Amino acid sequence: MIIEHVLAAGGELFTLKTMALMVVGTLAGLLAGAIPGFTIAMAVVLTLPFTFGMEPLQGLATMIGVFVGGLSGGLMSGILTGIPGTPSSVATTFDGFPMARNGQPGLALGIGVWSSFFGGTVSAVLLVSLAPQLARIGLEFGPWDYFSLVLFALTITASLAGENLIKGLIAGALGVLIATVGEDEINGVARFNFGTDALKQGFAFLPVLIGLFAFSQLLSDIADKHRARQPLSDSGAEAVKIEHRKAAMAVLSRWVNLLRSSLIGVFTGILPAAGSSISNILAYDQAKKASRTPEIFGTGCEDGIVAPESANNATAGGSLITMMALGIPGDIVTAVMLGALLIHDVVPSPSFIGEQPVLAYGIFIAFFVANFIMLGLQSVTLRLFVLVTKVRMYVLASIILSYCAIGVFALHNVQFDMWTLFVFGIVGYVMRNLGFPLAPMILGVVLGKIAEVNLSRAVAISSDMTMFVQRPWSLFFLLLGVFSIFFPFYQKYRGIQLWTLIYPIAILIVLSGPLFMMGGIARSLIGAFMVLLGGYLIWSNTRNGWKLEGPVDAPVLREG
Repeated sequence: MIIEHVLAAGGELFTLKTMALMVVGTLAGLLAGAIPGFTIAMAVVLTLPFTFGMEPLQGLATMIGVFVGGLSGGLMSGILTGIPGTPSSVATTFDGFPMARNGQPGLALGIGVWSSFFGGTVSAVLLVSLAPQLARIGLEFGPWDYFSLVLFALTITASLAGENLIKGLIAGALGVLIATVGEDEINGVARFNFGTDALKQGFAFLPVLIGLFAFSQLLSDIADKHRARQPLSDSGAEAVKIEHRKAAMAVLSRWVNLLRSSLIGVFTGILPAAGSSISNILAYDQAKKASRTPEIFGTGCEDGIVAPESANNATAGGSLITMMALGIPGDIVTAVMLGALLIHDVVPSPSFIGEQPVLAYGIFIAFFVANFIMLGLQSVTLRLFVLVTKVRMYVLASIILSYCAIGVFALHNVQFDMWTLFVFGIVGYVMRNLGFPLAPMILGVVLGKIAEVNLSRAVAISSDMTMFVQRPWSLFFLLLGVFSIFFPFYQKYRGIQLWTLIYPIAILIVLSGPLFMMGGIARSLIGAFMVLLGGYLIWSNTRNGWKLEGPVDAPVLREG
């Protein structure tokens, strides 16, 4: 049955017109991602009107090309100029730009390209294997479970804050506060609108994202008059050539980092609306903490490029999983794709893959193929991007800001969104200068609204608050959230304080409880394995006299 669906989907996808559209979409995404401030979401939004007259699979394949190309395109700007082309390539600049400055721009670009390709490939495999299974699990979810899932996702702000924990938590709380502005989606009650009709609609995510990341970055770039008159790059970028063979071998030799970062990307993509702007930072953070030589990160380390680039491309597969299996957009890009499906009267839900198998498997194949197209087009777009780097910064900033404003206005045709972009650009600029990390704030803006809606639904169904701990999935995510809050402290004090030996044991044993509550042979076996592993760790530590191994050097990521 599956083979029949794959053959049918391949027959619709592998046509000259659809393949040509995917190539054009991927090329557009690569260029859009390479231009600082021109986000992937904006590129997909501007692509959406062109897909109205297409077949559903054709339109989605084109947008997937833009999506995959955009995720990979950001590395060109970040590595060659030090300015991330998209929020999803922020962490790539930490080591990519120093490596380019050290005389190895071709190797840095090659590592980024091949990491993106392998990360996307891993994600595509997991997309095919996980989406149908997650769809079945999604049928078990109620509003209590969704709320607890989002609550767990919000605890990631503790990890994203790094050493600036207090500032990170303040930024995350500010993001949640911003999400409460406007009318309550359940009851229609206006909050924090101060009698202004424009504020009743709340702040749309895309203007807030572009304002905080892109506009604030542009303000920083042109704050210095001398720098504003300089081109993005005045080096001999024409001579840059991607070192494919050497880079591919370097990436494959770091397969543990590659696989770990890809899984982080998929997991982050599955989280509702977390997106690649979060996953690339998380993957870099974990790669640095897991490294035996963390002190070389930030100086042109190859692992520092592999981690964020494999993670951000893998996030695309994760976000597509949630969109197709649960009908929940994993990020703003898949939200646009969800809108495109709705326009064609296709409603993603847990039954989507079963009811629309040809379209579902067509999306699987399109995502897989887009990664190969991206790999082939990188060298072409590099030459085009070099021409862009010769433009003076103030000219480029004006053009990018114009595109940002057009993209934001085109999303809802609301003038207030442009003011939102402007205001949050100023807010982001001030926060950057004061040392506040922006990623927790974005996380709060996105997830705050989802948490509120599901909490309202849960309370409307039942006033019994114990439902949040009676339902296995809800309890699982709540417990996972508690451990997530203490995880940064565990990494900081691992090998120094005795409680860090108990922490992994507690995770295994405590989280096995909800799995047993769910029932079923598979979940009970997983729960039993976790208990046995926890018991083995207790025995192992007891045999060693609960001896600490000494401090583990794991410096925390700072937002660059």
